[in-house]
Amino acid sequence: MEDLIEQAGAYWPLVISSAKALVVLVLGWIATGMISTAVRSRINKTPQIDPTLGNFVASIVRWALLAVVLVAVLGIFGIEATSLVAMLGAATLAIGLALQGTLSDLAAGFMLILFRPYKLGQFVDIGGTSGTVKDLNLFVTELATADNVQIIIPNGKAWGSIITNYSAHDTRRVDLVFGIDYSDSADKAKGIILQQAAADARVMTDPEPWVRVTNLGDSSVDLTARIWCKASDYWELKFAMTQAVKEAFDAEGISIPYPHSVEIKKDE
Repeated sequence: MEDLIEQAGAYWPLVISSAKALVVLVLGWIATGMISTAVRSRINKTPQIDPTLGNFVASIVRWALLAVVLVAVLGIFGIEATSLVAMLGAATLAIGLALQGTLSDLAAGFMLILFRPYKLGQFVDIGGTSGTVKDLNLFVTELATADNVQIIIPNGKAWGSIITNYSAHDTRRVDLVFGIDYSDSADKAKGIILQQAAADARVMTDPEPWVRVTNLGDSSVDLTARIWCKASDYWELKFAMTQAVKEAFDAEGISIPYPHSVEIKKDE
């Protein structure tokens, strides 16, 4: 019995240390989350600072504080910070090889925040994946697709891919193609398209709307319209103009042909 008590007593300090470490770890995790959130909120409330920077700095603060918490937890078990640094120094090569992908993402994160190819809230295409930027932190970029699907892209892949930013400029050009029958007047159709463009307040007058015959297809004469608008109005204007021109063509007797074939029989 006494042996059991002695054995239990021998493990008791370890139990106490484990309990302390667990408390420190939980409280530290909660505290780092609260502090990083406060940092993000504080930075984002400053009009002169881009919200993208706020998220990135908050991410750095969170990981730095978690490192401090880890050192504190190890200290409870008697592992001093100097010993920890020595161990990490000895294992630098192994850690670097094992985490080379993560370190690449970390470096790419700093490059992305430095050169700002995209910001929070912008609609972008990264290596063929399109979506609205929801977050940019130390390691990943988070996108939300048009149907609200979450896409996580490692920063290393984002930095190494072709980035198309559809929201980088305040204005965008809307290109529309309308096909009319060969028997219809191209000038009349062009006038109708310009009238519909002039009737929509979202269409900019500088640059002025542009309509030209751009192709003689198998079944139609193709007219291309180029109109400029605010980037935020792009899709709604595109849809509205498509419908307005179609209805105006119908009212004015301009037909929109569908692909068809003409069979010609030759006398034998």
